[in-house]
Amino acid sequence: MTRSDPTDRRRVLASLGTGLAAAAAGCLGGDGLGGQPTYEEGRVTVSNATSRNATQMSTAAALAQQQPTNSVTPLDSLELRTHEFVVEDGYLGSTIQGTVANTGSDRIQLVEVRTRVYDDADTLLGSYLASTGDLDGNSTWAFQVIVLESPSDVAGYDITVLGTPS
Repeated sequence: MTRSDPTDRRRVLASLGTGLAAAAAGCLGGDGLGGQPTYEEGRVTVSNATSRNATQMSTAAALAQQQPTNSVTPLDSLELRTHEFVVEDGYLGSTIQGTVANTGSDRIQLVEVRTRVYDDADTLLGSYLASTGDLDGNSTWAFQVIVLESPSDVAGYDITVLGTPS
């Protein structure tokens, strides 16, 4: 597929990945649980960003989350409000930052923001996430996902939010 049509490729890859995971783990079903995650696309516009040095990369690698939790699923009460690609100074470097809202009245035990970053040829470079526990009803969480790729290598990303109800 061409770069002008990245969402079709991402949807196919997302469908295959989540389909295989659902088949292996079994369906969660019921109460708005167990559906396929919906990814939103994000744009990357970076100028004059520098890569991390070896020490900064070591720190970033130790803090970056890359292993998703199997117990999370799309929840109607979780809303991805904002997200953007941000290059921070120091070890943080490439990040995806934003806010998630729990629009329901019940506490959510675990919330996970998942991201996938791509180069300008729409090749998947890596998957990264951020998570938090105990997001109260009618509250928001400001997340920051550490991305290990150099800012100059990242041309786009997609993002979703999942959770585990209490």
